[in-house]
Amino acid sequence: MVGSTIYRELTKQGYRNIITRSRKELDLTRQAEVETLFREEQPEIIIVAAAKVGGILANNTFRAEFIYDNIAIETNIIHAAHIFDSEKLLFLGSSCIYPKESKQPMKEEYLLTGELEPTNEPYAVSKIVGIKLCENYYRQYNRNFISVMPTNLYGPNDNFDLKTSHVIPAIIHRFHDAKVRNSPSVTIWGTGKPRREFMYVEDMAEACVFILKSVDASSLYSRYITHLNIGTGTDITIADLAIVISEVVGYQGKLEFDTSKPDGIKRKLLDVRRLNELGWTYKTKLRDGCKKTYDWFLKSLSN
Repeated sequence: MVGSTIYRELTKQGYRNIITRSRKELDLTRQAEVETLFREEQPEIIIVAAAKVGGILANNTFRAEFIYDNIAIETNIIHAAHIFDSEKLLFLGSSCIYPKESKQPMKEEYLLTGELEPTNEPYAVSKIVGIKLCENYYRQYNRNFISVMPTNLYGPNDNFDLKTSHVIPAIIHRFHDAKVRNSPSVTIWGTGKPRREFMYVEDMAEACVFILKSVDASSLYSRYITHLNIGTGTDITIADLAIVISEVVGYQGKLEFDTSKPDGIKRKLLDVRRLNELGWTYKTKLRDGCKKTYDWFLKSLSN
């Protein structure tokens, strides 16, 4: 989802010399394959959007794969960008890097100030590794490598698999199935009380290209900032999110909450003032984004 959306945004802005590889063509967890790509293509600007991702169930089930695969991807690409002298690199992390009991909204400087949420700790640790790689390749080698931390993303090309997807695509899929089957109720994981921030993926892609153009490592790290948050600065309870999606999908049954399932962190809201001060703010409202995402989901089913 993220990589394909950034690709579309670059194309929309007129960029043409874009190097991509599918998973079948390139295994980013293999250092030799990554270095062969860099040697052959000599890429100047690197955007590290590749990652092994998933919701609470996937994070808590495939813990070893989530930490190994993500660290391997990051270290291989970032080190290759260094040894092949790439001009600039943008690494995409995740808002789960912040402590479980972090103050809200979460400022960039709250990184490493407390314990992580246990259910997604392996993924969070891997993303912190990526941030620190970028920072220290700058500090030791003056590499123009920077990191951004997007909030929870959703949109076209998202993963709608009920076992591994994030909350918005999972709820969209469940409500759609319930609507088609005329089911009287839909069950949502947890209590519905946690608050989450969501950003439409096309807004995130626009922010990434904006940051590539506007921010360099020297200006970022000289202010003792290790990364920039990308988000909306607004959040919503999971229960209210479910209501919004039920209305978008047109499902009129009852919503039930399985309180035996984990909630995860009580609240995750990014402080995005630094990005706003640079001149960028999000555009797509949550309901509009969910409508676009559901329309894409319906189209994908028909295809």
